[in-house]
Amino acid sequence: MEPVLETRGLGKQFLLAEKQPGFLGSLMSLIAPKVRTIDAVRDVTFQVEPGELLAFIGPNGAGKSTTIKMLTGILHPSCGEARVLGFVPWRQRRELAFHIGSVFGQRSQLWMHLPPQDSFRLLGRIYEVPDRDHHRRIAKMAELFDLGELLTTPVRKLSLGQRMRCEIAASLLHSPRVIFLDEPTIGLDVIAKQKIRDLILTANAEEGMTIFLTSHDAGDIEKLCKRVIIIDRGQLLMDASVQALKRSEHFTLRTIGVRMSRPVESFEMEGVEILKKKGPGMKLQVDGARVPVESVIRRLMEFGHLEDISVRMPSLEEIIARIYREKGLPGAPPEATADDGEEP
Repeated sequence: MEPVLETRGLGKQFLLAEKQPGFLGSLMSLIAPKVRTIDAVRDVTFQVEPGELLAFIGPNGAGKSTTIKMLTGILHPSCGEARVLGFVPWRQRRELAFHIGSVFGQRSQLWMHLPPQDSFRLLGRIYEVPDRDHHRRIAKMAELFDLGELLTTPVRKLSLGQRMRCEIAASLLHSPRVIFLDEPTIGLDVIAKQKIRDLILTANAEEGMTIFLTSHDAGDIEKLCKRVIIIDRGQLLMDASVQALKRSEHFTLRTIGVRMSRPVESFEMEGVEILKKKGPGMKLQVDGARVPVESVIRRLMEFGHLEDISVRMPSLEEIIARIYREKGLPGAPPEATADDGEEP
């Protein structure tokens, strides 16, 4: 079976003019600007199979959006090759647009002062979907995403979670084979996030589409995707299954912050490291592969009443920093200290 998406040595460079200080510097910047080259994406090579759920992740400025823009035909690469559904995106952008969808968490494809159903009708005309098929797709998306009265409510009056449901439904109206989701749960509360995740999984199961997801939320990756590609500074750092990543120490670490009713003199437990202790407060690092978080909490309760507790997963930035150091790449971020972060 042919991959739906394939890149080989894909790269993108940008020229950045450096502004010099002062009036004379500004004048020189116009006459003889100093320009340096930035490698936004370097030698990116991977394949995505039909129906695959892929997480393409990395910190801000890693090259995720630049890669997506090349794969959707918005940007022309500086080097390398790419094919999406057999199309060369930057040469056949119009043809490709009829077969892909995209959702950007911070940009809307809906008209804010119109109800979603009006935007849906306009998108149907843009994608040249026959009226009968389009009405059928709107009805199906309305049922699948539980839109109901949201269809007739101006977008500006919808909550962020409601709007994102409409955004994803809009991107599926023309039956795309590949959908690019860029931060689809950004800014949502826990309940809205779970709703969006369930809808994405349902769309994947019922429509059989390939999903290319970027997110800073480790929960999105864990709940939605089966494979993860990590990119940083324009380079691919890791391409592995989510299960393999979850089994690694990077994903199983948890930070527990507790405030007890009284100070704990000493606390020892396998798989638990005390990062910080001050009075009745403690910050612990727990290796979830060796000891469940629940067991640590039960053990803490033996020392007294828990007045406050928080459990935090490592951020993607922290995970990537550890992988960066393991690979010995130049410029790896320094190790975090026990004093970093919030007070216990």
